Amino acid sequence: SPLFPQVPFLQVKGPLLVVQLLETTLLCLVNYASLVATNAARFRLLAGPDMKLVEMGLRRAQGPDGALSASKYSYIGGFDCTSNILAGKLYGIPVRGTIAHSFIMSFRCLEEVQPRELPPRAGGDPVDLAGLAVSWLQRVCDLLQTPPGKANQGELAAFVSYAVTFPCDFQGLLDTYCVKRSGLPNFCAVALALHQLGYQAIGVRLDSGDLAKQSKEIRAVFRACAAHFQVPWFGTIPIAVSNDISEQSLEEFRREGSEIDMIGIGTNLVTCPLQPSLGCVYKLVEVNGSPCLKLTEDEEKMTIPGRKAVYRLYDAAGHPFMDLMALEEEPLPSAGQELGIRVLGRLEETTKVIPTTVEPLHHTYFRDGQVCEPLPSLPEVRTHAQVSLSLLSPAHRRLQEPQPYPV
Repeated sequence: SPLFPQVPFLQVKGPLLVVQLLETTLLCLVNYASLVATNAARFRLLAGPDMKLVEMGLRRAQGPDGALSASKYSYIGGFDCTSNILAGKLYGIPVRGTIAHSFIMSFRCLEEVQPRELPPRAGGDPVDLAGLAVSWLQRVCDLLQTPPGKANQGELAAFVSYAVTFPCDFQGLLDTYCVKRSGLPNFCAVALALHQLGYQAIGVRLDSGDLAKQSKEIRAVFRACAAHFQVPWFGTIPIAVSNDISEQSLEEFRREGSEIDMIGIGTNLVTCPLQPSLGCVYKLVEVNGSPCLKLTEDEEKMTIPGRKAVYRLYDAAGHPFMDLMALEEEPLPSAGQELGIRVLGRLEETTKVIPTTVEPLHHTYFRDGQVCEPLPSLPEVRTHAQVSLSLLSPAHRRLQEPQPYPV
């Protein structure tokens, strides 16, 4: 669930020495996890519900353990899949990836492609896919009015080699040499050759340049091929982009318009450059039944004494409008009940609120050294996080100058 300042999201009770020893461990486990999930949620809010988001931060994360955590918690925050295969194996997160530039650059000519024959999907004698792609390249270049000689032969060979190996999962990385003159016609040629044998390409990726503008140009070419060669699905081939994508990038895509279907985000997701750390704290609020208050000259570091119950109050539209903290021994608030409350930051004022729904936020999962309730699965946690975010009112959910949420 979304958390707000000053609201205790985890409550630990036990012998003083034991709970003091837990402080560092719990904060280590919570801080980075919450930070990455929050960062991922911001990208999801900017991208909208229909855009596919891929976590691609393994190479830039702070070590392999940080990378695994980033994959897991970006999935909770709203990403659809990860390029981290180990995270897919350990956590069941859907895995997606694309061809590497180094793979394409490792080929020089079609003679290097081995094997090069592919049987039709419906069965039958294998066909020389390389030869078929060359014939299609001429037809594609005639349609696009671009010279076939400008298409890099090593790139074509790499596409053919990949297509022979993964005919049901063929995708192209278009910007190794030149998108318009080489990557795009080479991809179309191999994809149409595969189509002739009964297979369907699954997408392309761009990794440089003006991504929004190029996506529109590529979509136009796909639609032209779909119409000219009478292959309807060709016009809807998914277009993926990467290349240091940030929140600003997503805002620009939305402002300019694009034909992008999938976005791969790495560095700006897993390293959280807008806020590199999250300052969750662990404070003592009661000892042997006596409430504790930390007094300090820094007002933000003052604590609120006593063991607390926390409730989320909802309005008639189904949006949470306030989190209410009360002492554990106080009676539970109920829906429709008028409550006298004091808002943090304005404690001198007493106001009245009437919630339509009241949700207790604390649940006991661990008691007397044992897990006492089944722990939710990762997909269940992800669904809960996304539903909770969607319930926030637009005024509280917007990323630029959101309306403060009262506690």
